[in-house]
Amino acid sequence: MKKITFIVALFICVISNAQTVINGRVVDDFNQPIPGANISLKGDAIGTVTDFDGVFTLKVTQKPPFTITASSIGYEDSSVEVTSESEEVVIVLTEGNILDLIVISASRAPERLFESPVSIERFGVKEIKNTPSVDFYDGLENLKGVDVNTNSLTFKSINTRGFASFTNTRFVQLIDGMDNTSPSLNFALGNLIGMNELDVENVELLPGASSALYGANAFNGILFMTSKSPFDKQGISAYAKGGITSQEAAGNNEFYDVGVRVAHAFTDNFAAKANFSFLNGTDWFATNQDNIENPGLSRELDPAYNGLNVYGDEVRALLPGAGVVTRTGYNESDLTDYNAESIKFDGAVHYKPFNNDFEIIYAGKLGKGQTIFQDSNRFSLKDFFFQQHKLEVRNNNFFVRGYISAEDAGDTYDLRFTGININRSWKSDEDWFGEYATTFATAVGTDQERHQAARDFADRDRLEPGSAGFESAFNEVTSTPDFQTGSRFKSKTELRHVDANYNLGHITNNFADIQVGGSFREYSLNSAGTFYTDFDGAINYSEIGIYSQIQKKLLDERLKLTGSVRYDKSQLFDGNFSPRFSVGYTLGKNRNRNLRASIQTGFRNPTTQDLYLGLDIGEGAIVGSAPDNLDRFTRTINGTAITGRAAYENSYTAESVEAFIRSGGTAELEIANPDIVQPERVTAIEIGYRADFGKLLLDLSGYYNMYEDFISTIDVVSPLAGDVGTPQAEGAIGTGNFAGFQAVTNSDVDINSYGAVLGISAKVFGDFDLGASYTYAKQDFDQNEDPGFRTNFNTPEHKAKLNFGHDNLFRNFGFNTAAKWSDEYVWESAFAVGNVPSFTVFDAQVNYRIPSLKTTLKLGGTNIGGSEYFTAVGTAPIGSLYYLGLTINNF
Repeated sequence: MKKITFIVALFICVISNAQTVINGRVVDDFNQPIPGANISLKGDAIGTVTDFDGVFTLKVTQKPPFTITASSIGYEDSSVEVTSESEEVVIVLTEGNILDLIVISASRAPERLFESPVSIERFGVKEIKNTPSVDFYDGLENLKGVDVNTNSLTFKSINTRGFASFTNTRFVQLIDGMDNTSPSLNFALGNLIGMNELDVENVELLPGASSALYGANAFNGILFMTSKSPFDKQGISAYAKGGITSQEAAGNNEFYDVGVRVAHAFTDNFAAKANFSFLNGTDWFATNQDNIENPGLSRELDPAYNGLNVYGDEVRALLPGAGVVTRTGYNESDLTDYNAESIKFDGAVHYKPFNNDFEIIYAGKLGKGQTIFQDSNRFSLKDFFFQQHKLEVRNNNFFVRGYISAEDAGDTYDLRFTGININRSWKSDEDWFGEYATTFATAVGTDQERHQAARDFADRDRLEPGSAGFESAFNEVTSTPDFQTGSRFKSKTELRHVDANYNLGHITNNFADIQVGGSFREYSLNSAGTFYTDFDGAINYSEIGIYSQIQKKLLDERLKLTGSVRYDKSQLFDGNFSPRFSVGYTLGKNRNRNLRASIQTGFRNPTTQDLYLGLDIGEGAIVGSAPDNLDRFTRTINGTAITGRAAYENSYTAESVEAFIRSGGTAELEIANPDIVQPERVTAIEIGYRADFGKLLLDLSGYYNMYEDFISTIDVVSPLAGDVGTPQAEGAIGTGNFAGFQAVTNSDVDINSYGAVLGISAKVFGDFDLGASYTYAKQDFDQNEDPGFRTNFNTPEHKAKLNFGHDNLFRNFGFNTAAKWSDEYVWESAFAVGNVPSFTVFDAQVNYRIPSLKTTLKLGGTNIGGSEYFTAVGTAPIGSLYYLGLTINNF
């Protein structure tokens, strides 16, 4: 036994003595350390990573001389020969251009951005550090071709290539492969409940259709956010930001944002990380009281006044002699406190059981927030809670991941129905309009004086904001999950998803790179019957998809051909194929120019609300058109029960009913009976050109999109007696014996869109960074084909962006500026329609690095000295924001 022990000890000693330990550091052209750089032994898998100070220790089993290589995102690789074990190795990395960066999302495999078969944008650690925006998510607006619509201080909606909305179901957002979309509200949660910017490794954005690889709803684009690995990026990092928001309506208000990241590799096999951030501030105030129905007329001049950010005045009646009259509403500022808050926590455990690239990951994300959200109405998202849990197994060639997304709407409520039902809790519509009509009929004076007298009498003892009676009614209404009497939005909906991908390139690379994959998704809708028709339990339905891609390089690897196809099947619809084909060719002796062209298809399934909504709003009802939803929804009008099926199988168009009531002629009536909604499809053609002229980079692309079965809504009216087209039904309509519905269907009109994006980045005046872009977007739609149809294109025709800065103007000091200009455009939504005026925004930041403290100070502002502007009708004007930030140990 002693001999065995001695031999083992001797063997270990020999092995230990055979190791060569190399110490060194990695710096940039300004002798600044580069943390997180990868150090590897050339021709071997042995490697390590630099710490925050750019220092590394590499242990190898061979004696010098040998070569080691350093690489880091945003820099060109550099190799040095090590000739002595005792020497300190210093490796200098030169900043590379963005076209040389490696991206994954365009083909689901690593490739140079320069050779990507489709348009792609990238936003990495360097861009995050340099952005003049207050956080990385806001900084995405500076990418070319990207639109960001601002809902509120903490909620932004990203879009590309038109048809923008705040729900934006045509755009997908993924965080480490997990869909960030609220499964009930149907919108990506932006960064309200998203990533801590200390943990962001990079962001990639694919404009345009991507369904061939990523499935349903990757229709207008897809955003990928990837976090840092705790194996590669270890240590404790933190940031703190504070400042003020300045708006005419809200005044100057403080905000603060703090965050921390902790990561550690306990062994070569096991690592973990945790992130936490907290933001608090005051949201932008929405105080627009413009009259929606009769622009220019105030409440005093228009008895039918309906203010934009005034709620409760939507309730109207036609009174004898007085005409159309609306109830007196409440300002939005009376119905919300405009507190903006975001609390985010996430953690992950990484395990490598075999000391190679095989890895098992558990990740969990928890978030809670408060903000203002605008859709068909404006909502106060209060204590909205969202969580995701993921288990993933992967290596360099495959991954299998499964995750669950679950939400709790908390105390979220609808601002419009809050105003409506506070009024009704005080005095019923019947009583209020009755008092108004009686007083108007007996009052003397001009019509305006009679209307004012009638309103004053009907509004006597009205609940005034701030009074005990108002607060009591407000609390009761916002806690009641029934829009007939309350306004609370209730949901505990879940989404379960599994997807997998296998890259066969290591097997088939002599022929081509081949990938296969698939996904499964299940929705579980749970609103307790408050807005879905889930009265008797959760509604479950699922979708499945499979795909394959083949990529081949020819002609000395100058020509790249990529073909892919995906098949998706929802249990509610027929299957759908999504093919894509692209070709790219690299030109020039130095391979510094690239041409690309692609044709691809995309589709989006109707949302959970399009399918299973069943919301009775008093004057009408919104009914989703899933086949099994039509009979689930029932409402009673004038003692008669009617189901949602009537909207789709026994209805007239609302426009024709209005014309019939005005004229009395039955010829005006037009049968609606809209079809059940089907998936929407797009065919996208794109061409592009990239060129690297040394200090000047050029990227130009153009696209043309052709849509089929564009998902839309239509207002219909169903008679409570008889079938449409019969005298009995016409009589019921004529006597007001009918029910109103909003139905979800597809439009058969031709809708196309096209556009172009030009981007230039250059080094000027030495090492100053200059970037500029121009975006053109246009829809091709003849409104005369369907006068009542809204496409919600919601995109400016012309848009320009400019940025200028320097990473190291002088020692440890840098700055960056960004300017954005947008053309005017029309905003269309169920909430409001109107013009968004042209605007110009200027942002800037200066930063100072303190290497000895591993700290960066950053002073900046957005919309500096500019006029307030808005990006959607109904939202609050955006003022200026000024901040001072401190970041410690971010790498």
